[in-house]
Amino acid sequence: MAYLDNIAVFVRVVELGNLSAAGRDMRISPAVASNRIKELEKHLGVRLFNRTTRQLMPTEHGTVFYSGAKQVLEAITEAEAAVSALSGQPRGTIRVTAPLGLGRRLVASGIPDFHDKYPDIEVRLRLSDHNIDIMKEGIDVAFKLGIIEDSSLRMRGIMECERVLVAAPKYLEARGEPVEPQELIGKKHDCLMLRYSGAREYVWTLQTPSGPQKFEVHGPYDTDDGDVLTGWALSGRGIINKPRFEVEPFIRDRRLQVILASTPPTPVQFAAVYPHKKLQDPKVRLLLDFMAERCQRLIKDLLAGK
Repeated sequence: MAYLDNIAVFVRVVELGNLSAAGRDMRISPAVASNRIKELEKHLGVRLFNRTTRQLMPTEHGTVFYSGAKQVLEAITEAEAAVSALSGQPRGTIRVTAPLGLGRRLVASGIPDFHDKYPDIEVRLRLSDHNIDIMKEGIDVAFKLGIIEDSSLRMRGIMECERVLVAAPKYLEARGEPVEPQELIGKKHDCLMLRYSGAREYVWTLQTPSGPQKFEVHGPYDTDDGDVLTGWALSGRGIINKPRFEVEPFIRDRRLQVILASTPPTPVQFAAVYPHKKLQDPKVRLLLDFMAERCQRLIKDLLAGK
């Protein structure tokens, strides 16, 4: 098992790019992770990484070994999943990711309940509004809001979510409330955007009488954290485009006001994506079923003010 542990650490270091991140992911210290890599290099008689101040890059030998090592670990995971399916006792680790706001509100709160129901399954949750390469970073399930375009992944739609444009009354009093979408641009409204490396939504698509129309809106600043956008809007700094369930409490208490209600943004798909073969894994199916039902219920409760 020690050799397999060393291989597992090596694979995670390649996927995450440094020892500290791999150590945190596998719940070991960077020193232990480093020792396991050294043991593996000693066993193979080659150097597996070129070390820089910020990142570990696999050598030519490391790249070749990674391909085979990844297949070995995947074969073991598939064999364990097959045994779990026969025994009816799913066990193992699931790596999950979700956007910050959605993850905090809907996914994170359900992890302890899921673990209570399936105590032999460990869940490692990573919340980020950045675009995460699921295949490269070894993610089993990613919950997403938006357009899913990666054909190498499977998708399970959870629900279509209404989106709204909202701003604080303070902002609308100072700048005026737009009555048609063109005013967002013509009157240079401060439209606050969620932007990060790899983001694709640099325009707002609104539902107009002539069909969906893209508007290249602008604002004085943007962020890679959706909750920061909401905070800026609440303080009267601009207009934001958000799933309604995220801002419904602020709409209800009149801290935010819906604008351009007759030409709202196009809805956004809330879905779970995962590598094709992960559907064969019983613990992944259980998590998808559990979270889909729970998230649907929580979103409906948020919209209903419960």
